[in-house]
Amino acid sequence: MSEFRIHHDVNELLSLLHVHGGEGAEVYIDLLQKNRTPYVTTAVSAHSVKVKIAEFSRTPEDFLKKYDELKSKNIRHLDSLVYLLSKLTEDKETLQYLQQNAKERAELAANAATSGSTNFSIPSSTSKISLQELEELRKQLGSVTANSSVQQPLELTRKILRDKQNKKNSGQPIPVFPSWVYERPALIGDFLIGTSLSTDTTVPIGTLPLASQESMIVEDLLYVLIGVDGRYVTAQPLVGRQNRAFSVDPNLDLSIKELVTRILPVAASYSAVTRFIEEKSSFEYGQVNHALAAAMRTLIKEYMILITQLEHLQRQGLLSLQKLWFYIQPTMRTLEILASLATSVDKGECMGGSTLSLLHDKTFNYTGDSQAQELCLYLTKAASVPYFEILEKWIYRGIINDPYSEFMVEEHELQKEKIQEDYNDKYWDQRYTVVQQQIPSFLQKMADKILSTGKYLNVVRECGRDVTCPVAKEVIYTLKERAYVEQIEKAYNYASKVLLDFLMEEKELVSHLRSIKHYFLMDQGDFFVHFMDLTEEELKKPVDDIITTRLEALLELALRMSTANTDPFKDDLKIDLMPHDLITQLLRVLAIETKQEKAIISADPTELTLSGLEAFSFDYIVKWPLSLIINRKALTRYQMLFRHMFYCKHVERQLCNVWISNKTAKQFSLHSLDRYTNCFNI
Repeated sequence: MSEFRIHHDVNELLSLLHVHGGEGAEVYIDLLQKNRTPYVTTAVSAHSVKVKIAEFSRTPEDFLKKYDELKSKNIRHLDSLVYLLSKLTEDKETLQYLQQNAKERAELAANAATSGSTNFSIPSSTSKISLQELEELRKQLGSVTANSSVQQPLELTRKILRDKQNKKNSGQPIPVFPSWVYERPALIGDFLIGTSLSTDTTVPIGTLPLASQESMIVEDLLYVLIGVDGRYVTAQPLVGRQNRAFSVDPNLDLSIKELVTRILPVAASYSAVTRFIEEKSSFEYGQVNHALAAAMRTLIKEYMILITQLEHLQRQGLLSLQKLWFYIQPTMRTLEILASLATSVDKGECMGGSTLSLLHDKTFNYTGDSQAQELCLYLTKAASVPYFEILEKWIYRGIINDPYSEFMVEEHELQKEKIQEDYNDKYWDQRYTVVQQQIPSFLQKMADKILSTGKYLNVVRECGRDVTCPVAKEVIYTLKERAYVEQIEKAYNYASKVLLDFLMEEKELVSHLRSIKHYFLMDQGDFFVHFMDLTEEELKKPVDDIITTRLEALLELALRMSTANTDPFKDDLKIDLMPHDLITQLLRVLAIETKQEKAIISADPTELTLSGLEAFSFDYIVKWPLSLIINRKALTRYQMLFRHMFYCKHVERQLCNVWISNKTAKQFSLHSLDRYTNCFNI
């Protein structure tokens, strides 16, 4: 976070809290700058702070419910935010400001509500509501609720994602499945609501003997477990993202019905996983979700093999309801975990790195349950393969191939040729940026190094050299984070060395810096004597009357006549006549990206007519990739130093001329000397 951003956020917060007077924002800004760190240095205990806030809150159940909802959506830094809230509960002064602010907002909202009008009328409390009015009011409220909670259609979601990805990859459109894939619901392994297993008349199950009821229910359950409605057990329509519910024939024997209700969660989990697989297999949801769906499909195939074996036993009359419950129990836990993961990814709308963060956190949460942890580990490894392929290309070659915007590093279209005019280093800071929500939690600490590693290699690639890290190894997901650290550290060290050697040896960075020192810091004394002797008369003119080409010619002559002639980069030195005096230039630089920027840019210069001496400065042509280091910001600083020293040099020359004139005056006669003295007295 930049210093200006901290200033802005602190002032905005103080304004929202209506804090006036006191020590001001500067005290808080200094504290933040001294204590900020790019990494999380302490592990936040979510459980203890949750309990603390729940005890402090007037509605602890609502708070815990909201926390669980946000946690299920994989909201990043949620625990850190809750920790901050717990700290705020200890600060009485801050709480007072917050309560006052909340009270004022509530009053404003109440005033707005009373002044506004609603879309439907509610009868006054003094009059009785008729049944017809009550029903009409219920329908209106129901329609409002339905409209607010309506789920975005999958086709619209896919179109939004597809348009976003095609916009990023204009030259390479994202592939899509043909429309008939989505228009034929029978291709999906989930329930088809409104269809039945057979058109035959269903015999009331309550009239059958217990053994026959059990036999028919077992047959029904085998169908329901693979996403097909039975005669007496049928799936209910889905509402939003809720789990699948089932209706069981009410005439079924209670003992059998009890066992059926135990088995049905397996079918509900299967339904959730199947829907997830079909949805996330689309290209629009990215490679990570696609790989996760493929891994889940493999596990579902094993489940289908089990159901096939159970069907074979049922045909032979060897499968009772108790045996079905016995055989299905080991699979129940697996499907429950898969359904939980699918629901979490859906709720959080996760893609790419956020999906991996969710899977990684789930894997750690199952510590102690070896079977569940191994299952999550398998899924995370499978889902991480495409993400790590992008990571390997970035840290080993400096290339980003991320068509679905899943990677932690995002590329922006910026031209490196504009670095010479860009004061804010936009190319280096904004060409490649980190996308926080796409950083897997297990790579969070290494995010900055991953970004820098690829940047370094990319700079060398931009110069036409192909680079490949010699210590490149395949990155494989593991719970041991040290493995990632070692591989990324090796890649980072190699990239740093390659770029440094390239700049130092091939591009002669030190020689360029030495050349800049000669001219901008006035290191070449004889050159400046020649140059100022040649240009003195020209620079005394107003800046509008100076002919730049003449100054360029005199600069060339001074360079050839002095020791600067041996400088191999002397041709990169250019003349620059600034439109503002030094103080105005300094103020304009300080005002960049602040509220005062427009006012200062539109203001008139402090001096309307500048002389050539006041406007004169050198400029230096720097080519890629040295322009990343010797950028416009650095050159502007050199220019401001040079302008001050150059004018001081001019004053020194004037003082020397006065001293020489004074020495010459001593040779005058007494009568002439009196006249010379009178000239200085005027």
